[in-house]
Amino acid sequence: MTGRTWQGPSATERLGILRRAGSVAVVGASDKPSRASYFVATYLLSSTPYRVYLVNPALQEVLGRPVYASLADLPEPPDVVDVFRRHDDLPTVLDEARVAGGRTLWLQLGSWHEDVARDAEAAGLRVVMDRCLKIEHARFHGGLNLAGFNTGVISSKRQLRA
Repeated sequence: MTGRTWQGPSATERLGILRRAGSVAVVGASDKPSRASYFVATYLLSSTPYRVYLVNPALQEVLGRPVYASLADLPEPPDVVDVFRRHDDLPTVLDEARVAGGRTLWLQLGSWHEDVARDAEAAGLRVVMDRCLKIEHARFHGGLNLAGFNTGVISSKRQLRA
């Protein structure tokens, strides 16, 4: 796309982020099954070993799990802060992630904010933008076929889990 100058991590680096992560905070979690954050949270809870924390100040529970009002309320610093928020909210989410001790700021498909990316990196966070954490995890672990993608991968090797 034109106007984009920031360079994100390579596929190998993204795989490393996912492998090192133990916890994921889904910021902007929704209780509506039609929302991407609901689908991603469902996948993370059912198909990954991550400790998943749902964050939304307007909700109490999603998928039978408690929802935290903010990143500051989590019981541990999140390794990955997976963001489902509007573009104008991203600087505030970065500030919250920094204070909460987040290690990686992950902006979902369609979400791109170069100033936030530069500020996050300057604060020591890794940044991934315009990529779906669920799709990335599934593609590295042979699970895209579950979402209707023909990955073309035929292997008898057991897939490593991130």
